[in-house]
Amino acid sequence: MKTTQTITTPPLLVPKCFILSLLFSATLFLFFSLLQPHHHHQPTTEPPPQTQLSGEPDLKIRPGFSSYEAYIQRQLNKTLNPKLRKVWMTRDWDRKIRVFSTFFSGLKQARLLSNDSKALCIGARVGQEVEALKRIGVSDSVGIDLVPYPPLVLKGDFHHQPFNDETFDFEFSNVFDHALYPNKFVDEIERTLKPGGVCVLHVALSRRADKYSANDLYSVGPLKKLFRRSELVHVRTVDGFGLDTEVVFRKKKGI
Repeated sequence: MKTTQTITTPPLLVPKCFILSLLFSATLFLFFSLLQPHHHHQPTTEPPPQTQLSGEPDLKIRPGFSSYEAYIQRQLNKTLNPKLRKVWMTRDWDRKIRVFSTFFSGLKQARLLSNDSKALCIGARVGQEVEALKRIGVSDSVGIDLVPYPPLVLKGDFHHQPFNDETFDFEFSNVFDHALYPNKFVDEIERTLKPGGVCVLHVALSRRADKYSANDLYSVGPLKKLFRRSELVHVRTVDGFGLDTEVVFRKKKGI
């Protein structure tokens, strides 16, 4: 009788080939992975600050901020300090309101501020400057700070103001030295100011600001360059809680 011989593939042949193929592919993947540069994730939402702005020797960013989150936390350490907040809301409250009222009354006399102005105070903490504006008749006034203090102060980061374009007629700040990104600080002011609107900054030029400051300013020159859409109105000496110079800009129309 004729018999039929059946040839079968050894049962282990295919699994061995498959395993060898996987090992070969894994080896290649590991080899090429080792050739690729490794990129570490930057834990900040902002680019690392420069210690000195390009071309601006009179405006220097202080070192020591590893990320934007680290910078924010340092600012919060001051703003949330219970001893400081108690001082701001008790002993300093009336005194600062009186001084701010004097500053703002002078600006009204110079026609840089009016009762009809919609006003913003940047970095207002517990809002003494906001209360001062209201007391001299500028009723539509509000402040922003990392920590809100309602109803005078809303929560907001001055690097990213929580307002629409061309919202305010007047903006005031005495915390420019706390800006880690001075260009963003100024850009946000010019974005939210109406054409013809006025910005008043109180800064320290002849002395260094406190340990929570993020930059040091040595002349008005860098401010004039940062306010690209505004014209310088005046500069004068003031005595403003450790700050010695008042700088006023007016946003140009048609830009």
